[in-house]
Amino acid sequence: MYNSLKGMLREVENFNGDLAELIIANEISKTEKTREDVIAEMTKRRGIMKDSSEAATGRDNDLQKTFISGMSADQQEYTDKNDTLCGGLVNKAMAKALSCSEVNAAMGKICAMPTAGSCGIVPAVLETLAEELGADDNRVVKAYVVASGTGALAVENATVSGAEGGCQAECGVAAAMAAAGAVYMKGGSAEECIESFAISLINIMGLVCDPVAGLVQIPCAQRNASQAVNALLSADLAMGGMKCGIDADEVIESMYRVGKLMPVQHRETSLGGIAVTASAKEYEEALKNM
Repeated sequence: MYNSLKGMLREVENFNGDLAELIIANEISKTEKTREDVIAEMTKRRGIMKDSSEAATGRDNDLQKTFISGMSADQQEYTDKNDTLCGGLVNKAMAKALSCSEVNAAMGKICAMPTAGSCGIVPAVLETLAEELGADDNRVVKAYVVASGTGALAVENATVSGAEGGCQAECGVAAAMAAAGAVYMKGGSAEECIESFAISLINIMGLVCDPVAGLVQIPCAQRNASQAVNALLSADLAMGGMKCGIDADEVIESMYRVGKLMPVQHRETSLGGIAVTASAKEYEEALKNM
């Protein structure tokens, strides 16, 4: 039915402007699934993401200890004090994003959205908004559909692999997906969903992938938190009337080109960036003794 974000916007009018319904119809057209199948599968995956976004926000959990253990609980406790700079919504989203990262690092059950390294961004944004807005489950699941459908085009036309395109491809696309889903959940238009997608991805263009000690922990967890915030502010910018100024499909294409130009040291090899700092080497030594 479409193979680009621009194509989405052309087709969405046939679905009364409902981007989620277009994406569901497209999925049905490419598979033997029914609408009920698509919703059921997304509901199942949403459950996994919701659980992982909450699992580490409290101190009482049985997660395997890692270098980032306790980050989410720290952030949640700070949030609960109601004395933050950015407010409760932003800080709650960061705590949820960190929780997913902790679950992933501890080999717990997560849903790659679109990758394991960026697994906290979409659920952090959408589950936080679901709570804040009091959104019903149907609306939340359809917001996940919008996030998934837009992200699928980045997979199809570019990459979401840190090894191929740097962290801009992982956390960047995840932020873009989350922004589109957030706009949908808030009742924004399909055009605003796509604008927020483009704005989010532009905001993180060029970010390298430099995991310390080769683990998806530092700085991956912090980037999950920061890109959840990127998604929220990009959604607000789009719904406030901000135009990206660059065609969203061209933004995806540009991200892909930038990734290809990155030296191999900055693409998930742990041979560059913060992964080669003295502090990072201390983590490597500690890992040998764990």
